[in-house]
Amino acid sequence: MPYGVTRTTLRSMTNIPPPAEELRILDHELRQLDARRTQLLARRSWLLGVLRSAEAPAPAWGPARASAQTPAVWAAPAPHPRRPEATAPGVQNVLLVLGGVLLTVAAIAFTLVSWGHLGIAGRAAVLGAVTFAALAAPVPLLKRGLRSTAESVAGLGLVLTVLDAYALHEVALPEVDGTGYAAAATALLAVLWAAYGRSLGTLRLPLPAAMATAQLPLLLWVVAVDAGHHTITAALLVTAAFDTVVALSVPVRSVRVVATVGAYGTGAWGVLAAGWLSWEATGPSAATRAAALLALAAAIALGAAWRAPAAQAASGLALTGGLITVAAAGGVLRSVLPDAWTVPGHLLCGVALLAVRGTWLPESVHRGLRWSSASVQALAVAWALPLVTVVLVGPVGWAERVWSGAPSDARDAVTVSTPWPSNTETAPLVLAAVAAVLVLTFRGGPHRSVALSGALGLAWAAVLVLPATLELPYLASLLMLGVTTAATLTAAAYSRHAHVSDDGPTSPAEPPAPTSAAAQTNTRPSPITLTTLGLALLTSLHLVALSLAAEAATLAVLGGLTVLFAAVAVWQKHEIRAVSAAASLAYATALACATGASLDWQPHHIALLVLLVPATGALLAARLKDSTSTLSVEITGAVAALLAIDLAAMEPPVLALVLALCGVIAAGTAVRPDRRRVGYAAAALFVLATWVRLASWEVGSPEAYTLPVTVPALVVGFVRRRRDPGTSSWTAYGPGLSVTLLPSLLAAWGDLDWPRPLLLGSAALLVTLVGARQRLQALLVLGGGTLALVALHELAPYIAQAMGAVPRWVPPALAGLLLLALGATYEQRLRDARRVREVLGRMH
Repeated sequence: MPYGVTRTTLRSMTNIPPPAEELRILDHELRQLDARRTQLLARRSWLLGVLRSAEAPAPAWGPARASAQTPAVWAAPAPHPRRPEATAPGVQNVLLVLGGVLLTVAAIAFTLVSWGHLGIAGRAAVLGAVTFAALAAPVPLLKRGLRSTAESVAGLGLVLTVLDAYALHEVALPEVDGTGYAAAATALLAVLWAAYGRSLGTLRLPLPAAMATAQLPLLLWVVAVDAGHHTITAALLVTAAFDTVVALSVPVRSVRVVATVGAYGTGAWGVLAAGWLSWEATGPSAATRAAALLALAAAIALGAAWRAPAAQAASGLALTGGLITVAAAGGVLRSVLPDAWTVPGHLLCGVALLAVRGTWLPESVHRGLRWSSASVQALAVAWALPLVTVVLVGPVGWAERVWSGAPSDARDAVTVSTPWPSNTETAPLVLAAVAAVLVLTFRGGPHRSVALSGALGLAWAAVLVLPATLELPYLASLLMLGVTTAATLTAAAYSRHAHVSDDGPTSPAEPPAPTSAAAQTNTRPSPITLTTLGLALLTSLHLVALSLAAEAATLAVLGGLTVLFAAVAVWQKHEIRAVSAAASLAYATALACATGASLDWQPHHIALLVLLVPATGALLAARLKDSTSTLSVEITGAVAALLAIDLAAMEPPVLALVLALCGVIAAGTAVRPDRRRVGYAAAALFVLATWVRLASWEVGSPEAYTLPVTVPALVVGFVRRRRDPGTSSWTAYGPGLSVTLLPSLLAAWGDLDWPRPLLLGSAALLVTLVGARQRLQALLVLGGGTLALVALHELAPYIAQAMGAVPRWVPPALAGLLLLALGATYEQRLRDARRVREVLGRMH
């Protein structure tokens, strides 16, 4: 069959070629398919190379032409091109900047070194020609679009103008003062550079350079005329004002940036210099001149805040302007007032900033002024804090000098361990003034509660330091602090609570809506309540510390505080009751200790008096229905009981009595259904009391200590198994038996007499028999083990005697026989396991 037969013809033919011919046809078509596959894979590789490298050159001939020729050879994929490490504009800028720098260095070297080799005409011709060429070259360069090159050449021209000015001074005007000439030259250069930049509007360098140069003329001029510090400071501030105007009015961004930097730099130096002059002023005249400079700086800052486009920048500038204004006015007041009134004077000026109101000022400026006033008030309060700290911490020193004698006045009472700060007589006035400002400023709004809390704290601090500041008599200061404690505690007791609802807490200023009994429990103390309560506690502690100077004062203060807090705990029904009740019990404990010390009682006798406090607390806790108040009373009573135990620790008989009484109080508390767990503490206290009493009697037998624990424990276990038959014998009887059997067993092993082992063995036998009859595992194990060990103890001498008669080779031989027996047993078990495995294998 010829090769050209089509597939359709082959399908329609009825005759089938011979197998050899058909095999030849199939091999030929397979070769054709392999050749086509190779061609397609080569084409695919070439296309991938084109896609991966767009810049690779196209092949000189395509696949169609290659197929027409002898074997096609496809181009390999083009390699990835190596990326340049620097961009073309970057290279250009580096070259231009480097060229400009080199030309500038050359010009400077020529001017400073080679100047003397030329005459006057040559010098003028060279400098003039080079400068004119450098300044004129940017014009054609800009026309050709070479802006970067024009910038570099223009920069060289600007530097050459500076060299021209220097050369002019050195040749033509050598007798002129250098500083004055520099002032005039910088002013002229700033004007010329600005005009040059305006004429060539596309250049970005001349205008910022002119602005930077404009910072120097005025300052150099005042230095040249030997002006004083006030004039130099004024020059700095005027320059800052000029920079501010330019920064707020010129549309060119680069000029604004330079002007802004100059305004902040020169303004900061000017403000610092003016502040230093105000601080160093010794009279009203000098202080007024420094205040005028500060007022100029404040006007610049406030003017910039008024015109500043950004609200944040405006608030910061207004804050700075307000602080500078306060410094200016306060400096004048400081020069005419005593040193103690310096801070109140500045505070008055700071508070006056709050009076600046009106719609003609933007809100950002108002905000900045408010923040400046708040900053001044905060600084004034910080100035008064050291005095408040001295008044609070100073009376602690009386703890080392208890009842050594009442001081002459309140200041001596608080400076027993710390010195009195100087020039702080006006601190109460400062604290009261800031408190009044808070009350008047926050008469409404969401922050009213927090502001009123801060005002209460400041007013309290003012009252606290007032007696020592005025040097009131000692008793008068105690009375004043007592009234303050009562007032703050009453305010805490009768202040409104904040209701917690789905809409959030309501303000204490709003009238409370009528609520049900269930809704009344969903309240929490307001910030004012918490503040007044904390101030009451802190004042009471301060009062107690002051009263330690005299015996009568201590007893009177502790008694009064106990009654005061107890009264508030009885009258009030909300959360303040818990704190008041705990404080009343705490001061009652201190009163008991002070009373005992006043009667010259020994510490262990005072402990019995202190126990009245936990007993009273237990009785009160049983009557209170508030869980928080109950818990606080119980915790305070427990602490008082621990104090009583500590006081009686040096006298074991009294300590045993105190522990027993504490156990009675705990047992009485455990009677309540919700305090059943206190019964464990009561039992532990009774046991400890028994042990301490036995130790005081010098009883050394362990059974005397363990049996008082074992008997109640066994009774409790028996009752529990009667109520719950499923209870394990280990749980019911294990602890009680272990407490006695184990210590007695240890004592019996070290006892050479026969009564203790006999009694212990008898008891263990009895326990074993009871366990066998009742089938109780704990009794069998503990009783039988104890009985076996007691028997071993009794047989130990005979065993030792027998071991002395046995040859030494017998114990190793017995040990060897034991090991052989164990090995044989182990081997037998392995053989049995192997047989079981074989049987299971045969079952498969």
